[in-house]
Amino acid sequence: MSTVRLTDPIDIGALRLPNRLYRAPVLEGAGGADDPAAVYARHFVPNAAAGVGLIIQGNTIVCPEGRTSPGMSAIGERERMLALAPLTRAVHDAGGKIVTQLGHGGLFALEGWHTKFAPVRSSPPYAPSPLPLWLRALHRSQTHVLTTAEVQQLIARFGHVAAWAREAGYDGVQLAASNAKLLHQFLSPIFNRRRDRYGGDIHGRMTFIREIREAIAREAGADFPVLLKYTAVELTPIGRGIDLGEGVEIARMAEAAGFAALTPVIADALPNTSIARGEFPRASFDNPGLRRRLLEATGSRMRAALVHVGMFLSSRKYPLSPMWNREVFRAIKAAVSLPVFAVGGIRTPAEAAEILARGEADMIGIGRPFYAEPDLARRFLAASGPSDTTATACESCNRCIVPQMLGMPGVCYNPGSLRAAKIRSPLRAVPGVASAVGTPSDDSMSGPRERVRSVG
Repeated sequence: MSTVRLTDPIDIGALRLPNRLYRAPVLEGAGGADDPAAVYARHFVPNAAAGVGLIIQGNTIVCPEGRTSPGMSAIGERERMLALAPLTRAVHDAGGKIVTQLGHGGLFALEGWHTKFAPVRSSPPYAPSPLPLWLRALHRSQTHVLTTAEVQQLIARFGHVAAWAREAGYDGVQLAASNAKLLHQFLSPIFNRRRDRYGGDIHGRMTFIREIREAIAREAGADFPVLLKYTAVELTPIGRGIDLGEGVEIARMAEAAGFAALTPVIADALPNTSIARGEFPRASFDNPGLRRRLLEATGSRMRAALVHVGMFLSSRKYPLSPMWNREVFRAIKAAVSLPVFAVGGIRTPAEAAEILARGEADMIGIGRPFYAEPDLARRFLAASGPSDTTATACESCNRCIVPQMLGMPGVCYNPGSLRAAKIRSPLRAVPGVASAVGTPSDDSMSGPRERVRSVG
């Protein structure tokens, strides 16, 4: 047994963290806001003030297209990244550290499924290879198979955006290679059947990610920490996905490539609630406002029904289970010397303490529970370790999922969870940032209004 505790400091490459608790990347819904920095600050400054060791900002897309939700941030030019500098200053002023996640949606980008965004780009969503026959029947649009030269252009793009992130004050970046996004698609034998150096066995399929790491070192500096979240076990309805043996091999290659830390997860080859687990969000589909938004987004009742049915089936296939990635992060931790980040269904201080005490991971990640409890870190860091089984206010009801995919704010939409959070962990005011107020209306499901002032 290890003597490591949640309150112990840790080094992630050149980045020194005060403790082992981090806010895992989730969708904050700031991408469409007039002032994204202020919206992000409403989420992150209270987390930092409460003592969380690290904040990982949700997926930022490195191109103007490639989002999987209208609420994602996309970087078209350097100025858009630099506009987030007031956010990083506010987090640092509150005593926190912040990393932004970089990625691309690939063949599941919203330009391929959302009617409003379908005409935005001149070419269809990107794919590593032609889609398998079974997937062509499910995918809404045509896809564009990236040429070798286009892959190399994307690699360079990741390097440039990472350099802009450093200029904007971020303490590092994390590559998003899970949750059926483009980097995951390149790792996957389901999607990647290329014949150039970016395909083949797991070593070839990892080349894209390795070369992105090299590009970031060239553009942002070799000392700029680059983390990797990736699918170490891939679930798939048809065919063979990434198995744990390959997941371990990816970790070893990532260590050799110079990544600063790893977050290995289990994820389905298709976008669904395997990444969130929990209940079927029936309230979302019963809500008239959300039903209207979903119909407008998908363009037909049949496609809207497919979202409903798909989410229902995935909730049955992937029910909530505590620490559901435990087998994976434990295996990766045993295989590499890099810091390994745990995430997925960690809901009590006791679970966090047990993972660290057993040496199964080095950092403890919590994501969606921060929606309801912005100062959750204060309670976890003050907890009495293995004896504290008080769960987060989050019920894993998944009511946040459908609003998020439609571009609405990344907040808690469960009134019961919000009431429990107020009793359990009342948010203390943070100077310069107003709290979200209100609750979702039954008709519009608009979510708590983002009443924030500019920061900086």
